[in-house]
Amino acid sequence: MGRAQDQGKLAESMALDKLRQRGWRLLNRNWSCRWGELDLVLQKDRRLLVVEVKGRTAGHHDRNGLDAFHRNKRRRLARAISCWRSAHPDAEELLLQVILALVPLSPSQAGFRWIQVDRLS
Repeated sequence: MGRAQDQGKLAESMALDKLRQRGWRLLNRNWSCRWGELDLVLQKDRRLLVVEVKGRTAGHHDRNGLDAFHRNKRRRLARAISCWRSAHPDAEELLLQVILALVPLSPSQAGFRWIQVDRLS
């Protein structure tokens, strides 16, 4: 596993820990289909939360991962969510929320940023 993959797994674990502390239950981690991958899929009450995680160290020049969440990435994410929902018809009634989690991997960086994604395409 490469350094970027290690950092990605660390960022996902950090985000997952924070969400579990808030009462979210993990349904899937790194779920994939032909359209892409969903980093974290969680449920709380009647809500379904899909989290796209971007972990960055200090000095990264893509606005801490925000620039990596470009139009094509959002389109692939929307397709992967549709694929996941097709594979999990029992979750059809759940209210979907999509969050971009920008996770700092250096102690000197600011805290987590949770960004509500209102539009995927």
